[in-house]
Amino acid sequence: MKICSLEGAWTLSSSPSGVTCPAEVPGDTHSALIAAGKISDPYWAEEELAAQWVGREDWTYERTFSLTADYLAEKSVFLHAESLDTVAAIFVNGHKVSTTCNAFVRQRVEVKPFLRIGENHIRIVLASAEREAEERARALKYPVPYTQFPVQSPHRNLLRKPQCHAGWDWGPCLMVAAIGGPLYLGATSLGRIEYVWTEQTHRKGLVEVSIHCEVTSPEGGETMLEITLDGQRIARPVTLRPGLNILQEKVVIRRPRLWWPNGHGDQPLYDLQVSVAGDSTRKRIGLRTVEVVNSEDADGVSLTFVVNGRPIFCKGANWIPTDALPQRITREVMDDLLSSAAAVHMNMIRVWGGGQYESDCFYDLCDEKGLLVWQDFMFSCALYPGTPEFLAEVEPEIVHQVKRLRHHASLALWCGNNENVGALSWFEEPRKNRDRYLIDYDRLNEGVVGRIVRELDPRRVYWPSSPCGGPGDYSDCWHSDGRGDMHFWSVWHEGKPFEEYLNVRPRFCSEFGYQSFPSLDVVKTYAPRDQWNVTAPVMEHHQRNPGGNTRITENFARYFRIPQGFENFVYLSQVQQAIAIQIAVEHWRRLRPLCMGALYWQLNDLWPVCSWSSLEYGGKWKLLHHAARRFFDPVLVSIHPGKDGAVEIWGTNDLPDPASGRVEISIRDFSGAVRKKFSWREAIPAGAAALLRTITASQIPDRPEKLFLQVEGTVGGRVVRNTFFFATYKKCDLPQAEITRKIEAIPGGFAVTLSTNHPAFWVSLNADDIPGEFDDNAFTLLPGLPRVIQFTPKRNKPTLAAFRKALTIRHLRETYE
Repeated sequence: MKICSLEGAWTLSSSPSGVTCPAEVPGDTHSALIAAGKISDPYWAEEELAAQWVGREDWTYERTFSLTADYLAEKSVFLHAESLDTVAAIFVNGHKVSTTCNAFVRQRVEVKPFLRIGENHIRIVLASAEREAEERARALKYPVPYTQFPVQSPHRNLLRKPQCHAGWDWGPCLMVAAIGGPLYLGATSLGRIEYVWTEQTHRKGLVEVSIHCEVTSPEGGETMLEITLDGQRIARPVTLRPGLNILQEKVVIRRPRLWWPNGHGDQPLYDLQVSVAGDSTRKRIGLRTVEVVNSEDADGVSLTFVVNGRPIFCKGANWIPTDALPQRITREVMDDLLSSAAAVHMNMIRVWGGGQYESDCFYDLCDEKGLLVWQDFMFSCALYPGTPEFLAEVEPEIVHQVKRLRHHASLALWCGNNENVGALSWFEEPRKNRDRYLIDYDRLNEGVVGRIVRELDPRRVYWPSSPCGGPGDYSDCWHSDGRGDMHFWSVWHEGKPFEEYLNVRPRFCSEFGYQSFPSLDVVKTYAPRDQWNVTAPVMEHHQRNPGGNTRITENFARYFRIPQGFENFVYLSQVQQAIAIQIAVEHWRRLRPLCMGALYWQLNDLWPVCSWSSLEYGGKWKLLHHAARRFFDPVLVSIHPGKDGAVEIWGTNDLPDPASGRVEISIRDFSGAVRKKFSWREAIPAGAAALLRTITASQIPDRPEKLFLQVEGTVGGRVVRNTFFFATYKKCDLPQAEITRKIEAIPGGFAVTLSTNHPAFWVSLNADDIPGEFDDNAFTLLPGLPRVIQFTPKRNKPTLAAFRKALTIRHLRETYE
C-alpha cells in the first residue's frame, strides 16, 4: 500500500462572510479562526456567544498535493477520510467524488479517475450543520423533539453529529465543522484491509483465537496472507476476488496470560499483525471472557459484569469528549485523564451517548489501563426520526463503529442510547401520540442498531438503553431501583438531601452526580477578577444547568455554615460534591452483591465550567477525585447510620482473597481527645461486603454535635481511613485548628509534612498555578498524627521557593468566622 498523507496545512474560507485563514488538518473551524485572530477564545467570559455565527456559515478546506506516475500506476487510488463533521462534499480537481451527512462514518472513495501526475487540488466543503438541521426540521411530517439547553443550536437530533456540539447543561454551543484524522490517499493494485477482528474461545489451559480480515480488492489476484501472534507465524497463499473478501485463520495460545480489569490483575496484551496484498495492520488484543448477567432474582433484575469467571463491582465514571474543540483532543490529554481514572481504582468508563465514538487511541489506552468500556451509541436525551432516509444514514455508522471497535479487550457492552426511553415521556408530543414515537424508537434502536450489533458482535450484550432493565425491559429506572441499570438524579435535580442516596438500592447505578465549581486555577482562565462572584454574569454563563448555583448554595445552608468569600465558596462546593458522591458510593458498595456498579457523572469537562466532573478542564483533580481514591479503594471500611442512633461499621473487599488486618475506631471530641476506642482484628471475605460491628447509641459518650468518629487501620495490606460526623457539620463547633507545614524537595517533586493542634477536616492542599497532583488530599488531620503528602508536578519541576510560595492549605473551619 502506498500512502500519500493529506494532513497538515490547508486553507480555510467561508461563505458568505468571506473569511480566509490557514488551517490544520486534522482540525476544526473554530480552532483555525482562533489561531488566525478571527474570533476570540470562546471559553473566555461570554465570548462563546460572539462565535455563534461560525456555525451558521459554510466552510471550505482546500489544498494542493503532488502525485508521481508510479503512484498513479496502481489499479486503485482511494481517499480515506476518518471523519468529516458533518454535511460534507469532497471535490478532487473540480470533480465531486463523495458526499456525507454523518460525522461517525469513515469515507473510502475511489478517486483515481480524477487524479493526474503532478499537482492536484482537493476541496472539502462543510455546509452549515445548523442550517441543515433547520431545513430537515421544516421537512418533517411531525416534530421530533429533543432536550434543549440554555445556549442551543436547534434540532441537533436530526443530524449524525456529536450532540453536545449543540450545547448541553455542562457544555458550550460551538457547532464546529471539522475534518478528523487520519486523512490520506491510498494506492494499491491487489487490495486494502478494511477491518481486522478476533473471536476467542477459552478452554482449560488455552485460548483459540479466530482472526478475521476484510479485504477489498480492485480486480482480484494472488497474494499471501501473513499473521503473527504470540510468537507464532502463519503464511499461506490466498486468491482475492474483485470486491470484498473475508479471510480467516486460527491461532491457539497455550498458557494464556489473561487480561483483567484494573485492580483485579494485570493487562497483558498480545501483538497481532495481519498482512495481505501489500497492506498491513497491527492490533493489540487481550485474552479474557466477559459475561453480563442480567437475570430475574428475588430483588428484581441483576446487572453484573463477570470477567474471566469473576464478578466485578464496576467502579468508575461517565466520559464526555475531552474538548469542545476537536483539534485540541489529543492522545496526551486522553492518557492523562484515563491515567487519573485508573489511579483512583476505577475499572469502568462509560462513553456517553451525547458525545462521540472516541478515536482508536482512547480504546487502546483503556485496554492498557484495565478500564472496561460501557459504549453508548451516539443518541442522547431526545427522540430521533424513524424515516428511511435517517435510518439509511445511521446504518453505515453502526456497521463501521462495531467493526472498528469489537476487537478491544476493554469493550464490555454496547448500549443503544442515553435516556431515550425516558424521552418518550418528557415531551408533550409523544405523550399525546406515544405509538407514533414508540414505533420510530423501535425502528432505530432495534431495527437498525440492535440488529447490526447482534449480527456483527453476537458475543457482546446489546443493552437497549441506559437506563433500562435489560433487553426487552424498559422499566422506569430513574425511580425504580430494582432492575438493570439506574440513573439516580433525585439528589441533584430534585433537591433531595444527600441522605436520600441511602434509601436507594440500585442493581447498577450508571449515572448520579453532584456539581461543584472548578478550582480558582481554572476560574482564572475564563473569568476576570471582578466576576468572582457566584451570581456574576460570567460565572452564571459558565453554569449551564438552570438553577445549579442555587442548588449548591441551598445545600450549603442545609449542611454547612455559609462560607465567606468566593475562594471559600469554591472550596466548599468541592467538599460538598465529594461528600455527596462518597455517601452514595460507600452505601452501594455495602450492598454488594445486590448492587454491582457505580459510575458517577462525570469524569471530565470539555471546557472550563461549573459541573459534575471530578477532573477539571485541563485534568486537575477536584477534591471529589481525591475522595474517590478512598471510596473506590479495593478495601473499604465505611460507616453507615443505623437504627436508634447507632452506627454500623462495614467492610467491603473487591479483592479475590480475604482481606485481614486491624481496624481501629476512635470516637473523639473536637479538641481531638479520644472519648472511646474500639480495636479488633478483622477478615473481610473475598469479593463481598460485611457488617463488622455496630456501635450502639449507649456506647456514644456525648451528644452527636460534640463528637466525630475516626477509622484508622491496615486491612489486606492497605491503609484504611474514614471520618464520620454524628451530626451535620453546621451544628458542630469546629475548633480553630492551626496547621503547620514543613516542605522539602524530594526526587520528582516535594514532600509536605502537616501537623495540627486541633482536628482539621477536609484539609485541602493546592499548588496555585502549578500543574500536578498531591498523593492525598481532602483528608482529616489529627493532633499528634502528622501526615506527609507528596506533590508531583506534571511538567517542569519548579524551585522549592516557588512551590513554597504557591502552596495554599485550606480546611473546613476556615470557611467561616
